[in-house]
Amino acid sequence: MAHEKSNGDSLLERLPGNILFDEILLMLDKPENTLTTLCTLTCVSRTLHSSINTHLRSLSSIDLSGFSMDLRTFCQIRKRFKELKKIKLDCLHLNDDVLSSRNFLGVPVEELILLKGSSLSSDFVFNIKKWCPNIRVLTVHLSSDKQRFFDFDNKLNNLLKDCRCLESLEIKVRREKRSGNGFKIPGNFYTLPKTLKILKLDMRVLLGTPTFGPTLTHISLVLDIITDILVLAIVNSCPILVELELIDKPIYSTSSSAELSNVGFQSLGACRHLTNLSLIRNQKNIITGFRTCDMDLLLLSVTEGCKGLESVVLDGFSSVRNAGFASILTACLNLKKFEIRNSWGLEDLTMKYVSEVHTSLVEVKLVSCKSITSKGVRDLVTSCTSLEVLDLFGCSRVKDFCIRKVSCLTLLTSLNLGGTEIRDDGMAILGKGNAPISCLSLRGCKWVTDKGITLLLRGEGKISKTLSSLDLGHMRVTDNAITMIADVCAGLIELCIRNCLLVMDKSIKALAKRGRLQHCWSHPDLLCFESNMSMNKTHDTQTHAFRLDIHNCPGIYFESVKYLKKPFFSGLKWIGIGQTQLILVADTELPQICRERPWLTICKDGCEVGCRDGW
Repeated sequence: MAHEKSNGDSLLERLPGNILFDEILLMLDKPENTLTTLCTLTCVSRTLHSSINTHLRSLSSIDLSGFSMDLRTFCQIRKRFKELKKIKLDCLHLNDDVLSSRNFLGVPVEELILLKGSSLSSDFVFNIKKWCPNIRVLTVHLSSDKQRFFDFDNKLNNLLKDCRCLESLEIKVRREKRSGNGFKIPGNFYTLPKTLKILKLDMRVLLGTPTFGPTLTHISLVLDIITDILVLAIVNSCPILVELELIDKPIYSTSSSAELSNVGFQSLGACRHLTNLSLIRNQKNIITGFRTCDMDLLLLSVTEGCKGLESVVLDGFSSVRNAGFASILTACLNLKKFEIRNSWGLEDLTMKYVSEVHTSLVEVKLVSCKSITSKGVRDLVTSCTSLEVLDLFGCSRVKDFCIRKVSCLTLLTSLNLGGTEIRDDGMAILGKGNAPISCLSLRGCKWVTDKGITLLLRGEGKISKTLSSLDLGHMRVTDNAITMIADVCAGLIELCIRNCLLVMDKSIKALAKRGRLQHCWSHPDLLCFESNMSMNKTHDTQTHAFRLDIHNCPGIYFESVKYLKKPFFSGLKWIGIGQTQLILVADTELPQICRERPWLTICKDGCEVGCRDGW
């Protein structure tokens, strides 16, 4: 009907643009998809093209963080917007030059969030104050591999001095740059603006220390070492602190006198307004946790002073036992998130305390807590029926016994069973459950086979209809399981099969042809802005982006490269091909594919899905 013509014009062209556009906006129930949908519709008719372009010019904020744009596409986009106040971008393929355009960054900008800035320089970051003098929120992610942090301290000082309206500052650096363990220049301080409330910094690229002010409510620091001096400075200077996250990444074992001790830890009890507390030791380079003594008593002291805690994350406190964890659960009645990593002291007994108190827990992560068994998990989920996130990665004593209770959690959307002893029988139970799981990880589950995956997704439960992200890395699954996933999981947008040694080209073929018959004309290519776009162009047909990780799958050969070309792999936006035979055609076939699909990121570095790890 819409394509019937009268005097050479379609009926769509004859409808008033404002009425047609308003009706479309009413049907967009997901704001995060609004921009993509509107850009798709610019190709439908001249009337819509004009109305949507007018609407885009009136927008004061854009969020393009859901996909990694190439330079050409971004250049087409930026000229369509005027007077932007809030900008959020994925900068994986963007550089200083395209972002520094006056047509994009200017005086109106108040919030600027630049994620995955692998090619952004520190000079660009500190020049933002010139282009955006009214900046209130600034977030930048940099990569140390492509940076020289020479004179970084002076540049940061100038930024803090000149940005007089700054309320939130976040500077993250991917991968470690410095090799020192806590080396700082005494007396080298950064004076923070009096307007600053949120501070998130990677202190490893700095030689000095911030002078924490009374206006700070949120602090997140990545350090070489967490020390008593730092913690005491924060506690004494920030009376209204709400959120504190301290992460240290020591290169080698530290002396007990240099790191966080009883004195610093106990002082946290004075932070009466604290709702979020995270103390994390990254044990990638060393296996030694914090050497504080009497941790159970210290936790009791801290939680007595911070009874309003809603989120607790502890990693590196191997000396904590059941009594310490129980003090958190019993004292903090508003606790919503409870995350413990690498703890042998967390046992099933702790889970009993959960059932004895009224708790509003919605997120529980017990990562590599090897003393937890199926009984403890069963006690936990029996009491916490409002759980939305449950992470049991590395809990090697968890078996099928608890899965029936887990499958009854009607609000559970994210479940990580990686590294557990779950078997095919457990998959069958989960497949019949009522849990609306959208994100499931089975990474490293050595006892789950193709049969288990079939029982999971062919069951009568909700998971086959709700699943959008699935991690089968390091498993013994074959093409049979992957083919079945391609057929059954219509809503799947993220699949990880890295280090699956039995997966072959047949799996790639099945995934590549998935969704080809769904002719919904929903190609999210913003080049539709250009007037020379026409409806006879080959479009991607999936309504959602698709990300696939096949890192180190030796059974996938370079013949599969043909499936990376259109019209296959509808909606493909990211694929990890590191340590596969596809690397052999990296210099010949892949550049052509990238030109054909400018929104596709082909990762050869072994990153996790979306290159989101490390930032």
